[in-house]
Amino acid sequence: MRQKTSDLRQLLATTIHHVRSGRATSRTNLARFLGISPSTVGLYVDQLIATGHLHESGLEHGSMGRPKRKLMVRSTPGWFAGVEFTADRVQFIGVDFSGQIINTQEIPLHADPSTAIVLDTIKTGLNQMSAQQSIKLLGIGMGAPGWVDSVSGLSIRYTFVHDWQNIPIRDILGEKFGVPVTLESSMRAIALAERWFGNHRNVDDYLVVAARSGFGLASMQAGKLIHGANNSAGEVGLWPWPLAGEGPVRELHHMLSAPMTYRRLAGLSETTPVPKNLRVAMLSLANERLHAWDEVVTDYARVLGCVQLLLDPKLCFLHGPLTALGDRFCQDVMDASTQIAPALATVKLNLIRSTLGDDAGALGAASLAMEAWLPKYV
Repeated sequence: MRQKTSDLRQLLATTIHHVRSGRATSRTNLARFLGISPSTVGLYVDQLIATGHLHESGLEHGSMGRPKRKLMVRSTPGWFAGVEFTADRVQFIGVDFSGQIINTQEIPLHADPSTAIVLDTIKTGLNQMSAQQSIKLLGIGMGAPGWVDSVSGLSIRYTFVHDWQNIPIRDILGEKFGVPVTLESSMRAIALAERWFGNHRNVDDYLVVAARSGFGLASMQAGKLIHGANNSAGEVGLWPWPLAGEGPVRELHHMLSAPMTYRRLAGLSETTPVPKNLRVAMLSLANERLHAWDEVVTDYARVLGCVQLLLDPKLCFLHGPLTALGDRFCQDVMDASTQIAPALATVKLNLIRSTLGDDAGALGAASLAMEAWLPKYV
């Protein structure tokens, strides 16, 4: 039976995906991952070699059997752009077709930016990056903070840009640059960055915990990002706070965001301006015995403990400026969680600092574009 063109395009893209990830380095194990015969895989590999997407070189010696030729993804077919923004800056990263980082850029935003300023900054940065590349732009991945609808390409709401409402960012950038644009929430983009560039790429069940200008989670379960029926999975920053329902009605991100956490630890008022570089500012507090340390730790333990019992991830990666507080912060949160919920002594919260930096959202957005690529020549 003749294979549908759409199915063939997806199969060729999946072949590239497995080789790029390092899981499939030979035709034999590629056949195992794809679940098809080695002879059929050979036809696809030969086609991708002929089109310049793969090449096969070197000898990979196993402990037994014949040496195997090693499959690798070429860098030259083109590059992917990743963009992610907060209320303070827009971050850009370029990766080539093989998944290697080729360019990074950050453009700061003035205080209280408008939607128009954010969009203009994104377009400017992408134009600048494109001008520096000699290979073709193949796709753009966009990591937008707040609530997004990745299917329709809408960035629905972001609290910290006052007029950011229902922005058709996929259409805006697609029309401007003439390439496929894939939209995802910043949190889920960061989760993709962990899969491609983190230190635990073999883990398929994990959470990303990001305390930045807001607070949110992203969940990867069995290797798939969880979106939810309304694309709001992980928006725990919108939970009412405190969880016990006492005091004035607030949202959780108000208390657990990086700026508010810094203010609490430093003993500052809720309206005190915070340093521009919060990571460095947090670092100065890491080794001090601060009055509010236990209170902040308890709040994080209460939230993450509940999430652990709900989703049962193997790992929770902490992202954002709070990573500068060191392993002590993560360990104290884990210890406090078992005091709050004794069941967590068995279903353990495993909170670790991510090795990725502040550009993880843009890196994940580039990964998003890379994963969405489909060949056009079929």
